[in-house]
Amino acid sequence: MELGAVFPQTEIGTDPAAVKDFAQAAEQLGFTHLLIYDHVLGADRDRPGGFSGPYDKDTPFHEPFVTFGFLAAHTRTIELVTAVIILPQRQTVLIAKQAAEVDLLSGGRLRLGVGTGWNAVEFEALNENFHNRGKRQEEQVALMRELWGQDTIDFEGHWHRVNKAGINPRPTRQIPIWFGGSHPALIDRVARLGDGWVPVMGPNEEAKAGIEAIHASLTEQGKDPAGFGIQSQAQIRGGNPELWATHAQAWRDLGATHLAVATMNADLSGPQDHIDAIREYKEAVEGAI
Repeated sequence: MELGAVFPQTEIGTDPAAVKDFAQAAEQLGFTHLLIYDHVLGADRDRPGGFSGPYDKDTPFHEPFVTFGFLAAHTRTIELVTAVIILPQRQTVLIAKQAAEVDLLSGGRLRLGVGTGWNAVEFEALNENFHNRGKRQEEQVALMRELWGQDTIDFEGHWHRVNKAGINPRPTRQIPIWFGGSHPALIDRVARLGDGWVPVMGPNEEAKAGIEAIHASLTEQGKDPAGFGIQSQAQIRGGNPELWATHAQAWRDLGATHLAVATMNADLSGPQDHIDAIREYKEAVEGAI
């Protein structure tokens, strides 16, 4: 199981040196991937109807593709992972272009985790439909893969039309797409279209059932489950070395291929504390993975 770190979006601050230092420290410590969350804007809780989401206007979020473009120049080996980009609230051709650019500038280190999102406020502000986001996501993935694979495409779907056009430059490969989420309807989509799954849960019976269902579907399709990724996550918050190791082993036993640790919301006081925390976590779980 590969060990990664979650970029501490909400607590790293805006100093470019701190952003660079965290990514370089993770790479130097031997973490194989750096995972980043995505939100375009935050809602004001003092708004008509209120707002009860976990993030609001006071929660800072660096834009993933711009951040990874910056970090591509300051790292050499660490995989850059979106987990997840809210795909249906973004223009498909533009995100295909942005992903291609990051992959090229990083030397093929982007892994594109995509999700459908939960925040209707963002969809409204970005002029996208919140209510058909799952169905549109499937078509978006198909369109991106065509754009990455061909100089010119002629694509006509339910929501997209590309008439004899293409992006340039294109990536030198098909960028891997992993689907994030936990809704039962997602499991079929993951197995049909995905290169991996990002479960939004702990190493529990729901996760076990999801992994088993995906593997069964892959086998029915003639695909090898061994080549399919499972990206799990862990939290520093509320744990200790023994609990971290037990949690990591539980994910390994379920068949997770990747595990990324998040250090946010753990009362850390600055960027160096986040670096120290991922170092402590890695030392605690190395024997369990």
